[in-house]
Amino acid sequence: MRFDGTDAYVATDDLTMAVNAAITLERPLLVKGEPGTGKTELARQVAGALNLPMIEWNIKSTTRAQQGLYEYDAVSRLRDSQLGDERVHDVANYIKKGKLWQAFSAKEKTVLLIDEIDKADIEFPNDLLQELDRMEFHVYETGETVRAETRPIVIITSNNEKELPDAFLRRCFFHYIRFPDPETLRAIVRVHFPDIKDQLLTVALTQFFELRDQPGLKKKPSTSEVLDWLKLLLAEDLSPEDLKRDSASALPKLHGALLKNEQDVHLFERLAFMARRDR
Repeated sequence: MRFDGTDAYVATDDLTMAVNAAITLERPLLVKGEPGTGKTELARQVAGALNLPMIEWNIKSTTRAQQGLYEYDAVSRLRDSQLGDERVHDVANYIKKGKLWQAFSAKEKTVLLIDEIDKADIEFPNDLLQELDRMEFHVYETGETVRAETRPIVIITSNNEKELPDAFLRRCFFHYIRFPDPETLRAIVRVHFPDIKDQLLTVALTQFFELRDQPGLKKKPSTSEVLDWLKLLLAEDLSPEDLKRDSASALPKLHGALLKNEQDVHLFERLAFMARRDR
Protein backbone atom coordinates (compact mmCIF):
# COMPACT_ATOMS: atom_id res chain seq x y z
CA MET A 1 0.00 0.00 0.00
CA ARG A 2 1.81 3.08 -1.29
CA PHE A 3 0.78 6.66 -2.02
CA ASP A 4 2.41 8.30 -5.05
CA GLY A 5 0.19 11.35 -5.47
CA THR A 6 -2.71 11.73 -7.88
CA ASP A 7 -3.49 13.56 -11.10
CA ALA A 8 -5.58 16.03 -9.09
CA TYR A 9 -3.03 16.71 -6.33
CA VAL A 10 0.60 17.75 -6.76
CA ALA A 11 2.49 16.03 -3.93
CA THR A 12 6.19 16.76 -3.46
CA ASP A 13 8.64 13.90 -2.93
CA ASP A 14 9.05 14.66 0.77
CA LEU A 15 5.26 14.72 1.28
CA THR A 16 4.72 11.34 -0.40
CA MET A 17 7.61 9.97 1.65
CA ALA A 18 5.95 11.22 4.85
CA VAL A 19 2.60 9.63 3.95
CA ASN A 20 4.21 6.29 3.16
CA ALA A 21 6.39 6.40 6.29
CA ALA A 22 3.31 6.93 8.46
CA ILE A 23 1.54 4.03 6.72
CA THR A 24 4.55 1.74 7.26
CA LEU A 25 4.97 2.74 10.92
CA GLU A 26 1.19 2.60 11.49
CA ARG A 27 1.41 5.93 13.28
CA PRO A 28 -0.73 9.04 12.80
CA LEU A 29 0.62 11.50 10.24
CA LEU A 30 0.61 15.01 11.71
CA VAL A 31 0.56 17.56 8.89
CA LYS A 32 1.20 21.22 9.67
CA GLY A 33 1.36 24.23 7.37
CA GLU A 34 -0.25 27.54 6.50
CA PRO A 35 -4.04 27.50 5.98
CA GLY A 36 -4.82 26.76 2.35
CA THR A 37 -1.77 24.62 1.55
CA GLY A 38 -3.76 21.44 0.93
CA LYS A 39 -3.54 19.62 4.28
CA THR A 40 -7.17 18.53 4.39
CA GLU A 41 -7.20 17.73 0.69
CA LEU A 42 -4.18 15.46 1.22
CA ALA A 43 -6.27 13.06 3.31
CA ARG A 44 -8.97 12.95 0.65
CA GLN A 45 -6.42 12.29 -2.07
CA VAL A 46 -4.75 9.53 -0.04
CA ALA A 47 -8.13 7.85 0.42
CA GLY A 48 -8.91 8.19 -3.28
CA ALA A 49 -5.51 6.98 -4.46
CA LEU A 50 -5.56 3.92 -2.20
CA ASN A 51 -9.26 3.28 -2.88
CA LEU A 52 -10.14 3.44 0.82
CA PRO A 53 -13.23 4.86 2.53
CA MET A 54 -12.67 8.07 4.47
CA ILE A 55 -14.02 9.21 7.83
CA GLU A 56 -13.68 12.93 8.51
CA TRP A 57 -13.71 14.45 11.99
CA ASN A 58 -13.76 18.27 11.81
CA ILE A 59 -12.54 19.74 15.10
CA LYS A 60 -14.05 22.91 16.57
CA SER A 61 -13.20 24.93 19.67
CA THR A 62 -16.01 23.15 21.56
CA THR A 63 -15.11 19.63 20.43
CA ARG A 64 -14.24 17.16 23.19
CA ALA A 65 -12.09 14.07 22.73
CA GLN A 66 -14.85 11.88 24.17
CA GLN A 67 -17.08 12.80 21.21
CA GLY A 68 -14.65 11.01 18.93
CA LEU A 69 -15.11 7.81 20.90
CA TYR A 70 -18.81 7.82 21.81
CA GLU A 71 -21.49 9.80 23.61
CA TYR A 72 -23.99 8.43 26.12
CA ASP A 73 -27.42 10.07 25.90
CA ALA A 74 -28.58 9.80 29.52
CA VAL A 75 -31.33 12.40 29.01
CA SER A 76 -33.08 10.36 26.30
CA ARG A 77 -32.83 7.22 28.43
CA LEU A 78 -34.39 8.99 31.40
CA ARG A 79 -37.20 10.31 29.22
CA ASP A 80 -37.86 6.86 27.74
CA SER A 81 -37.93 5.29 31.20
CA GLN A 82 -40.61 7.77 32.24
CA LEU A 83 -42.61 6.85 29.13
CA GLY A 84 -42.21 3.12 29.72
CA ASP A 85 -40.27 2.54 26.49
CA GLU A 86 -38.78 -0.98 26.25
CA ARG A 87 -35.61 0.40 24.68
CA VAL A 88 -34.54 1.67 28.09
CA HIS A 89 -33.47 -1.84 29.20
CA ASP A 90 -30.57 -1.88 26.73
CA VAL A 91 -28.09 0.91 27.39
CA ALA A 92 -26.54 0.34 23.95
CA ASN A 93 -29.60 2.06 22.45
CA TYR A 94 -28.33 5.32 23.92
CA ILE A 95 -24.71 5.10 22.82
CA LYS A 96 -23.81 7.25 19.82
CA LYS A 97 -20.67 6.08 18.05
CA GLY A 98 -18.00 8.68 17.38
CA LYS A 99 -15.64 8.97 14.43
CA LEU A 100 -12.88 6.91 16.07
CA TRP A 101 -15.34 4.14 16.90
CA GLN A 102 -16.51 4.13 13.28
CA ALA A 103 -12.92 3.88 12.03
CA PHE A 104 -11.94 1.19 14.56
CA SER A 105 -14.99 -0.97 13.85
CA ALA A 106 -14.76 -0.72 10.06
CA LYS A 107 -14.35 -4.10 8.34
CA GLU A 108 -11.79 -2.67 5.93
CA LYS A 109 -8.92 -0.23 6.23
CA THR A 110 -10.05 3.39 6.30
CA VAL A 111 -8.49 6.86 6.22
CA LEU A 112 -9.40 8.80 9.36
CA LEU A 113 -8.94 12.57 9.08
CA ILE A 114 -8.77 14.57 12.32
CA ASP A 115 -8.94 18.05 10.83
CA GLU A 116 -7.53 21.18 12.54
CA ILE A 117 -6.73 19.58 15.89
CA ASP A 118 -5.23 22.84 17.13
CA LYS A 119 -8.70 24.44 17.27
CA ALA A 120 -9.63 22.36 20.30
CA ASP A 121 -8.64 22.79 23.93
CA ILE A 122 -4.96 22.16 24.74
CA GLU A 123 -5.88 18.95 26.58
CA PHE A 124 -7.68 17.51 23.56
CA PRO A 125 -4.61 15.76 22.02
CA ASN A 126 -3.57 14.32 25.41
CA ASP A 127 -7.05 12.86 25.87
CA LEU A 128 -6.58 10.80 22.69
CA LEU A 129 -3.04 9.55 23.40
CA GLN A 130 -3.85 6.01 24.45
CA GLU A 131 -6.69 5.53 21.98
CA LEU A 132 -4.58 6.50 18.97
CA ASP A 133 -1.56 4.61 20.25
CA ARG A 134 -3.28 1.34 21.14
CA MET A 135 -6.15 1.73 18.67
CA GLU A 136 -8.68 0.69 21.33
CA PHE A 137 -10.86 2.16 24.07
CA HIS A 138 -13.30 1.00 26.74
CA VAL A 139 -17.03 1.75 26.79
CA TYR A 140 -17.88 2.04 30.47
CA GLU A 141 -21.66 1.97 30.06
CA THR A 142 -21.68 -1.40 28.24
CA GLY A 143 -18.42 -2.87 29.52
CA GLU A 144 -17.14 -3.60 26.02
CA THR A 145 -13.75 -2.80 24.53
CA VAL A 146 -13.68 -1.39 21.01
CA ARG A 147 -10.50 -2.50 19.28
CA ALA A 148 -9.42 -1.76 15.71
CA GLU A 149 -9.33 -4.99 13.72
CA THR A 150 -7.58 -3.11 10.91
CA ARG A 151 -5.59 -0.04 11.91
CA PRO A 152 -6.84 3.01 10.02
CA ILE A 153 -4.52 5.46 8.30
CA VAL A 154 -4.81 8.49 10.60
CA ILE A 155 -4.03 11.93 9.18
CA ILE A 156 -4.12 14.86 11.60
CA THR A 157 -3.92 18.46 10.39
CA SER A 158 -2.90 21.58 12.30
CA ASN A 159 -2.68 25.25 11.30
CA ASN A 160 -0.12 25.85 14.06
CA GLU A 161 -2.51 28.05 16.04
CA LYS A 162 -1.23 26.51 19.27
CA GLU A 163 1.54 24.15 20.33
CA LEU A 164 0.69 20.47 20.68
CA PRO A 165 1.88 18.43 23.70
CA ASP A 166 5.22 16.63 23.41
CA ALA A 167 3.69 13.31 24.44
CA PHE A 168 1.27 13.57 21.53
CA LEU A 169 3.99 14.59 19.07
CA ARG A 170 6.09 11.55 20.01
CA ARG A 171 3.32 9.26 18.77
CA CYS A 172 3.06 10.92 15.34
CA PHE A 173 5.07 11.08 12.16
CA PHE A 174 5.44 14.79 11.44
CA HIS A 175 5.50 16.70 8.17
CA TYR A 176 5.36 20.44 7.51
CA ILE A 177 3.93 21.45 4.13
CA ARG A 178 6.01 24.40 3.00
CA PHE A 179 4.52 26.98 0.71
CA PRO A 180 5.20 25.79 -2.85
CA ASP A 181 8.03 27.33 -4.84
CA PRO A 182 7.14 29.02 -8.18
CA GLU A 183 7.61 25.86 -10.27
CA THR A 184 5.55 23.69 -7.92
CA LEU A 185 2.84 26.34 -7.74
CA ARG A 186 2.81 26.52 -11.55
CA ALA A 187 2.27 22.74 -11.65
CA ILE A 188 -0.56 23.03 -9.11
CA VAL A 189 -2.23 25.74 -11.20
CA ARG A 190 -1.92 23.55 -14.32
CA VAL A 191 -3.85 20.78 -12.55
CA HIS A 192 -6.76 23.15 -11.90
CA PHE A 193 -6.53 25.29 -15.05
CA PRO A 194 -4.87 23.19 -17.77
CA ASP A 195 -5.78 25.67 -20.53
CA ILE A 196 -4.40 28.83 -18.93
CA LYS A 197 -2.02 30.66 -21.25
CA ASP A 198 1.66 30.69 -20.29
CA GLN A 199 2.07 34.46 -20.51
CA LEU A 200 -0.94 35.16 -18.31
CA LEU A 201 0.21 32.57 -15.78
CA THR A 202 3.73 33.99 -15.68
CA VAL A 203 2.56 37.56 -15.13
CA ALA A 204 -0.03 36.52 -12.55
CA LEU A 205 2.39 34.37 -10.52
CA THR A 206 5.04 37.09 -10.64
CA GLN A 207 2.56 39.57 -9.18
CA PHE A 208 1.39 37.00 -6.64
CA PHE A 209 4.87 36.25 -5.29
CA GLU A 210 5.74 39.98 -5.21
CA LEU A 211 2.61 40.56 -3.15
CA ARG A 212 3.20 37.55 -0.90
CA ASP A 213 6.83 38.54 -0.22
CA GLN A 214 5.96 42.13 0.68
CA PRO A 215 7.41 42.93 4.16
CA GLY A 216 4.79 43.90 6.72
CA LEU A 217 1.99 41.81 5.24
CA LYS A 218 -0.32 40.65 8.04
CA LYS A 219 -1.77 37.63 6.22
CA LYS A 220 0.08 36.14 3.28
CA PRO A 221 -2.23 34.74 0.58
CA SER A 222 -2.26 30.94 0.34
CA THR A 223 -2.40 28.40 -2.46
CA SER A 224 -6.19 28.22 -2.34
CA GLU A 225 -6.39 32.01 -2.60
CA VAL A 226 -4.16 32.24 -5.66
CA LEU A 227 -6.34 29.57 -7.31
CA ASP A 228 -9.44 31.65 -6.53
CA TRP A 229 -7.72 34.71 -7.97
CA LEU A 230 -6.73 32.95 -11.19
CA LYS A 231 -10.27 31.61 -11.55
CA LEU A 232 -11.54 35.19 -11.43
CA LEU A 233 -8.93 36.38 -13.94
CA LEU A 234 -10.00 33.67 -16.36
CA ALA A 235 -13.70 34.34 -15.77
CA GLU A 236 -13.12 38.03 -16.58
CA ASP A 237 -11.02 37.02 -19.61
CA LEU A 238 -8.22 39.35 -18.57
CA SER A 239 -5.01 39.54 -20.59
CA PRO A 240 -1.47 40.02 -19.23
CA GLU A 241 -1.75 43.72 -20.18
CA ASP A 242 -4.93 44.00 -18.11
CA LEU A 243 -2.98 42.95 -15.01
CA LYS A 244 -0.99 46.19 -14.91
CA ARG A 245 -1.34 47.57 -11.43
CA ASP A 246 -3.27 50.69 -10.59
CA SER A 247 -0.66 53.36 -9.88
CA ALA A 248 -2.93 54.86 -7.25
CA SER A 249 -2.81 51.80 -4.99
CA ALA A 250 -0.25 49.29 -6.37
CA LEU A 251 -2.87 46.61 -5.83
CA PRO A 252 -3.35 43.77 -8.32
CA LYS A 253 -6.62 43.40 -10.19
CA LEU A 254 -9.35 41.66 -8.14
CA HIS A 255 -7.11 41.84 -5.07
CA GLY A 256 -10.01 40.91 -2.78
CA ALA A 257 -9.30 37.26 -3.58
CA LEU A 258 -5.75 37.63 -2.23
CA LEU A 259 -5.82 40.23 0.56
CA LYS A 260 -8.28 39.50 3.34
CA ASN A 261 -7.93 42.45 5.72
CA GLU A 262 -7.88 46.23 5.48
CA GLN A 263 -4.40 46.58 6.99
CA ASP A 264 -2.81 44.79 4.05
CA VAL A 265 -4.84 46.80 1.53
CA HIS A 266 -3.75 50.04 3.23
CA LEU A 267 -0.14 48.82 3.19
CA PHE A 268 -0.09 48.70 -0.63
CA GLU A 269 -1.92 52.01 -0.88
CA ARG A 270 0.74 53.62 1.32
CA LEU A 271 3.53 52.07 -0.77
CA ALA A 272 1.99 53.52 -3.92
CA PHE A 273 1.65 56.94 -2.29
CA MET A 274 5.30 56.91 -1.21
CA ALA A 275 6.41 55.84 -4.69
CA ARG A 276 4.50 58.75 -6.29
CA ARG A 277 5.87 61.21 -3.75
CA ASP A 278 9.48 60.16 -4.40
CA ARG A 279 9.26 60.66 -8.16
